[in-house]
Amino acid sequence: MNEALLQRLETLEGESQVRRLMARYMDLCDVPRPVTQVRDLAELFCIDAIWEGVGSQTAQTFGQHRGRDAVAAFVGGYLPPSDHFRLNLHFLTSESIVVDGSTARGQWIMQQISTYADGHNELFGTRLNIDFRCVDGVWLIAHFRTQRLFNTGLGA
Repeated sequence: MNEALLQRLETLEGESQVRRLMARYMDLCDVPRPVTQVRDLAELFCIDAIWEGVGSQTAQTFGQHRGRDAVAAFVGGYLPPSDHFRLNLHFLTSESIVVDGSTARGQWIMQQISTYADGHNELFGTRLNIDFRCVDGVWLIAHFRTQRLFNTGLGA
């Protein structure tokens, strides 16, 4: 196989694996669902991963978390068995993935519909900018950045 064709194939496979990785992350964060094991979340991140809220409102709400275990514990803290959400659904759109060898960058607009334990409902629009790294043949999240662009309450 010629070199250019091999590189194109590796790029397409990287994009596909990044896309499946994001689908798995969102699935683990959706509620209702069975209890999410923190180790299942941890498996999606590099050992030195960073997860952070960017922009004044999002940074104040979420802060920054460093290291696979800290990131997984933070994200998992919102999920069952926590009763934080009754319903939490994520929809990704406006996808852009650029693979460069063993690294990739992705950007999405995420819509999130949430119903909280107290019964109030919200709709969010968020920009996700995420860096990925392929480690021993497995694509992982290296740096997850979320920035809230919009949110509004929803009537019951």
